[in-house]
Amino acid sequence: MQTLSGKKILLGISGGIAAYKCAELTRRLSERGAQVQVVMTKAAKEFITPLTMQAVSGRPVSDSLLDPAAEASMGHIELAKWADLVLLAPATADLIARTSAGMGNDLLTTLLLATEAPIAIAPAMNQQMYRNIATQENLSTLRRRGMLIWGPASGEQACGDVGLGRMLEPMDLVARCEQYFQPKALQGKSILITAGPTQEAIDPVRYISNHSSGKMGYALANVAQKMGARVTLVSGPVALTPPQGVETLSVKSAEEMLDVVMANVTQHDIFIGCAAVADYKPANIAEQKIKKMAGHEVMNITMVKNPDIIATVAKLDEGRPFTVGFAAETQDVESYAKGKLANKNLDMICANDVSDTTIGFNSNDNAITLYWPDGSLPLGTASKSALAHEILSEIQQQLEKNAVK
Repeated sequence: MQTLSGKKILLGISGGIAAYKCAELTRRLSERGAQVQVVMTKAAKEFITPLTMQAVSGRPVSDSLLDPAAEASMGHIELAKWADLVLLAPATADLIARTSAGMGNDLLTTLLLATEAPIAIAPAMNQQMYRNIATQENLSTLRRRGMLIWGPASGEQACGDVGLGRMLEPMDLVARCEQYFQPKALQGKSILITAGPTQEAIDPVRYISNHSSGKMGYALANVAQKMGARVTLVSGPVALTPPQGVETLSVKSAEEMLDVVMANVTQHDIFIGCAAVADYKPANIAEQKIKKMAGHEVMNITMVKNPDIIATVAKLDEGRPFTVGFAAETQDVESYAKGKLANKNLDMICANDVSDTTIGFNSNDNAITLYWPDGSLPLGTASKSALAHEILSEIQQQLEKNAVK
């Protein structure tokens, strides 16, 4: 299938052992209709030859900034303007560092400075080099500038180490390219998503929380952004990196989350309440750390109900977005989900059984059934990223149905 028909991909190869995979990557991209122009660094040619890459791409390889024939017509500028996407694979620690520093000391880095095309980076290096703070800071800089970071994967490396640093496999990178060029189903839509747990303070050092990892909400934010939406993510405390291209607002308590949501929600078309908001909080927060006292074997904490964020959004008279909730249950999942859908006046609810330890909290997978007032859709078990795409696609369909009514 010509899923990349007519797309112009500039493949920048730097000097890492994973360069040998670029022949397969180029062939697979070409099979799908892409035009692939290969640019190689000097070090890359020590791992795979320009002749090989020319044979699989069907185009002469560019490898020198100071090529008199090419530069007579400012060839590097022409290449920079030609590309629809620049893919750096493998992107070594050296290439990442030079790109972060804005250097232009060879053809490839000069192209990166001159192009207006999006740039995708597929890191490939030893696991310790990848974990090094300099590499991580360089990658953070590139993310902040809007570059796409694809990978790395984890596994056995050429040096014998095991860990993060392997370049994504060729077909994985092809899939990323296909996904990037897919029509943006949510183009022009704005989505506000809550994610993660809340923390309700007991005293200055203790709090009440839950097991939510935030992975489902972050997957929704990441996929929504890739589908073309403008996304704002309101996140409780999690150990996750904010998705690229998503405005992320950090909060701790349910009250803080409510305040941030209500300050932003009417500016959005869709609201997805994915956060595991604490239902109750301590009535009083101790000013100092509560100390253990001899003879006191029991400590009683009076709890009061937290605001219901999603119900508050659903009650809006003006600027109410399409409102989607989550029902994380341990029993009678369908009954409780349908009850919340009706009682809170939601447009849709995503129900899952968190008693199953293989899915839900802290897992990379989930099993969800969608319910709306006049229908339902079981999505089954899949990765949270895949489920996020299905959920957002169904939301888009429901919006289209509502527009017709």
